[in-house]
Amino acid sequence: MIKEFKDFIAKGNVMDMAVGIIIGAAFTAIVTSLVGDLINPIISLFMGGIDFAGQYVLLGEGEYGSIGAAEEAGAAVFAYGRFIMAIINFLIIAFVVFMLVKAVNKTKKAEVEEEAPAEPAGPTQEELLADILAALKK
Repeated sequence: MIKEFKDFIAKGNVMDMAVGIIIGAAFTAIVTSLVGDLINPIISLFMGGIDFAGQYVLLGEGEYGSIGAAEEAGAAVFAYGRFIMAIINFLIIAFVVFMLVKAVNKTKKAEVEEEAPAEPAGPTQEELLADILAALKK
């Protein structure tokens, strides 16, 4: 069983997947920072100072100054602002992954075209006419 596990781990696909997951986690942190620190303030500027991350609806009784205060008090909150941020994060990550896959496919397509052997040239018109003439003379 240990040998099977070693064989499984040693396969190229597993190692590639592990590297992809690690890079993906790091990339997610970058995108989260991009959305939270750069995009949301710009959106907030155009929306009259509204910060999406702090937008919520209190589901119950009480009054709290912020979503953090409401959560600390144990109040139920509907944090739609965080959901909007998550959607923005997803769209950015999906777009970057799309561009990455598109670039990889373009590279693979170029490699396939380079590797494809040149097709032999067909007969010229003169050769075809000579063949037809030869066939007619028979």
